Amino acid sequence: MTTCSNCNAQVQEELAFCPQCGTAVNASEAATPAQSEANASADLSQKLSVLNNTADTTEEYDVQDIEKNKIMAVLAYIIFLIPLIAAKDSPFARFHTNQGLIIFIAALISSVAAIIPIIGWILAPIIGVAVTVLAVIGIINALGGKAKELPIVGKFKILK
Repeated sequence: MTTCSNCNAQVQEELAFCPQCGTAVNASEAATPAQSEANASADLSQKLSVLNNTADTTEEYDVQDIEKNKIMAVLAYIIFLIPLIAAKDSPFARFHTNQGLIIFIAALISSVAAIIPIIGWILAPIIGVAVTVLAVIGIINALGGKAKELPIVGKFKILK
């Protein structure tokens, strides 16, 4: 007889799971479906947090500039030209305009790739989804007043 590590119930050695609480008796045994789902969710959450662990340079920007130009920063991910013209003196808006421009270029590449048979038909939707996800992340950062680089494309600087 062994003891369950979760509920301290006595469990026969040939059983893989505790009859009282369902916990795996040995760590090497398979997890219950609920535990497997929780582990998969934790793994995905960990992978996403690593992906979104990018440089946050918000401290480098003036608080008044951030508050005044949040809307321009959001527009940078929709139509990057508007903040480039309307808020050209704002470093915060320019930061987000740079990222919006990079996303726009990626969308153009996706459109051109769609013309190529088979490979383009596969790559274009993937790039399109990635562009949409990055734009949403950028909009959320801009609304939150953060100057945080986007995953994958945030390192590239086109606008100074």
